[in-house]
Amino acid sequence: MIQFDFTSDYVLEDEVTLLRPLTMDDHHNLLPFAIHEPELWQYSMVPVVGDDGLTNYLDRAVGGRSDGKQYPFIVFDKRVDQYAGCTRYYDIQLVEQTLQLGYTWYGKQFQRTGLNRHCKYLLLQFAFEQMGMERVEFRADHNNQRSIEAMKAIGCQEEGILRKNGRCSDGTRRDSIVLSILREEWFSKVRTGLQNKIY
Repeated sequence: MIQFDFTSDYVLEDEVTLLRPLTMDDHHNLLPFAIHEPELWQYSMVPVVGDDGLTNYLDRAVGGRSDGKQYPFIVFDKRVDQYAGCTRYYDIQLVEQTLQLGYTWYGKQFQRTGLNRHCKYLLLQFAFEQMGMERVEFRADHNNQRSIEAMKAIGCQEEGILRKNGRCSDGTRRDSIVLSILREEWFSKVRTGLQNKIY
């Protein structure tokens, strides 16, 4: 069984980004996004719109860590010395050595800047090389082409579509695309491919 301590404060960083555990105290760091950029959550099942939306988001994320099911991070961009967004491990199955990586969002000024690839490299490296995971899964709204392209660009393999598996914020149901990276894929090609794109 994998050893992973949900109470430990894991910090992942390189020369571009720093990921540290998300806390309720990060409300003020993320509030500008929640107020001024509501379009960031167009495809999200947990929108972070407005003060109340952000509080609910933080409650669920931090609570998920306390319950031993999730491990959320806040993302800091060292290049501009600003907080940029959030991401997390969730549906963490230590016995099965699998987890999902998602709930990722960045403010508009941080999109298409290379930040996401640095974050994904750090998260995948930790999952496979420190936690000992065998599989990392990704999901997205089937209509969210930008996210799907980004996941494929880092080396994710498409597996299929889950039909109407989630409820959107407007009450409709969505189809979710499922992608993944396996442990052997990380070591054989994905790690090097990502390194070549970010270094």
